[in-house]
Amino acid sequence: MTISGSSPTLETTSTAPTPRLVQGLGLFSSTALVAGSMIGSGIFLVDADIARGTDSPALYLAAWLVTAILTMIGALSYGELAAMMPKAGGQYVYLRESLGPLWGFLYGWTLFLVIQTGTIAAVCVAFGKFLGVFFPSISTTHWLWHIAHVPAIPLGPMVLGNMEIGINTANLTAVAIVFVLGIVNIFGLRLGALIQNIFTSAKALSLAGLIVVGLLFRNATALAANFGAGWSEFWKNSGWHSMHPVQVGVGGPIVLVNILVIVAAVQVGSLFSADSWNNITFTAGEVRNPRRNIPLSLVLGTGFVLTTYFLASLAYLLVLPMHGDPNGTTVLARGIQHAAEDRVGTAALAEIFQSAGAYIMAAAILISTFGCANGLSLAGARVYFAMSRDGLFFKSVGKLHRRFHTPVAGLMVQACWAALLCFSGSYSQLLDYIIFAELVFYILTILGLFVLRFRRRDAPRPYKALGYPLLPALYIVMAAWICIVLLRYKPQYTWPGLVLVLLGIPVYLFWSRRSPREVDEGTTHTI
Repeated sequence: MTISGSSPTLETTSTAPTPRLVQGLGLFSSTALVAGSMIGSGIFLVDADIARGTDSPALYLAAWLVTAILTMIGALSYGELAAMMPKAGGQYVYLRESLGPLWGFLYGWTLFLVIQTGTIAAVCVAFGKFLGVFFPSISTTHWLWHIAHVPAIPLGPMVLGNMEIGINTANLTAVAIVFVLGIVNIFGLRLGALIQNIFTSAKALSLAGLIVVGLLFRNATALAANFGAGWSEFWKNSGWHSMHPVQVGVGGPIVLVNILVIVAAVQVGSLFSADSWNNITFTAGEVRNPRRNIPLSLVLGTGFVLTTYFLASLAYLLVLPMHGDPNGTTVLARGIQHAAEDRVGTAALAEIFQSAGAYIMAAAILISTFGCANGLSLAGARVYFAMSRDGLFFKSVGKLHRRFHTPVAGLMVQACWAALLCFSGSYSQLLDYIIFAELVFYILTILGLFVLRFRRRDAPRPYKALGYPLLPALYIVMAAWICIVLLRYKPQYTWPGLVLVLLGIPVYLFWSRRSPREVDEGTTHTI
């Protein structure tokens, strides 16, 4: 028997079955991957920045509603693409098939360079920082080898540099977690999925506990400050004619903008916290009954996370005043806007449980970040695997382990680059740059839905995007508006991201001249 793409020697001498991706993810595991990849440390931190930007309880919650609407429409739209093309690589495949291989590669390039690996690095360093609550010797200031301080370099509206490079106990812990998860996910999909199921369930219970505690132990001072008599304080600064100050770029002028602009401008934090919901599409080749389970897991996973995020933010309003004094000496005095180091979740529990609150929240974040990093590690390697099969990445990354049927090289390459970002100190700055680029790719992917509806009218579509064409069009309009606002008022989040994407063009030209694409994924190369 001849195996497509195999060498003549293998065709005549090898009778062992060639490993393929194993369909080992059921509906629960798929949903756990969606939810677990979304919930990291963001929901416990970004609310402070959103509160400072909106300066209104109503707009603060409105920002989360906008994120929820965008993400749910995106999930509903991606469900059609996933059911139509249930292949490893997910969004990379959708862009390749709808807009062409260059766009697919640029997405995969950006994913590897910073979106997936940078997020893994950031989440794992957050794990190290919060582990320091229990073990004080683990800290970003406890240097084992301090290599250099890179000073701030003004570049137009941006500031590059301003980072410490070296090995401290926090990022060393992060690197250990990166490689532990990379290695664990080599030993079969079932083990990685089991870890994901356990930690996603645990973090879901932790978030539920935070919400319940916030609803039960409401603070009279916070209620008066955030809602007032007849909800007068809740709607403060949220009128159509209300103006909000925004600083253009870094060190630029402060201008006044309306509510449509300010809600779009603060999406950097909320969208990042709700991101990675698309990771389940990367593993489509390993989902059982993918034409049903992927669309369903997208809806269930994103619906659960977005609901808990909104309720958690509401719980913060019930426990802490929104406004506060940055020099305040108590949790209530600092409020949500000026919570110490932006740790709003910790501040809320500290107000309820006093000193024990910090330990409770640290434990919750450790569970959350570990599960998030596992989901990101498991899913990301499948994109590089698909790229390699197309001849657009290192050839070894397209090989599967003979016994475990996992992309070993992809997992290790991803872990090595994420570890380097942990040590470089640059991952947090890189993450600032990706939100705009990610929005652009989301817009392009949903635009691809329209393209495929036109070009492949007769293709099987077991699931069709709910509300097509109105909802996908609404997504494009809303996301495009956020991009325009970020280009105008937050250039430090936009132009660097575009540069990172465009750097992929010469790389694509290099790779595209190499080995030809292997269409039948997972059938020829093994380790």
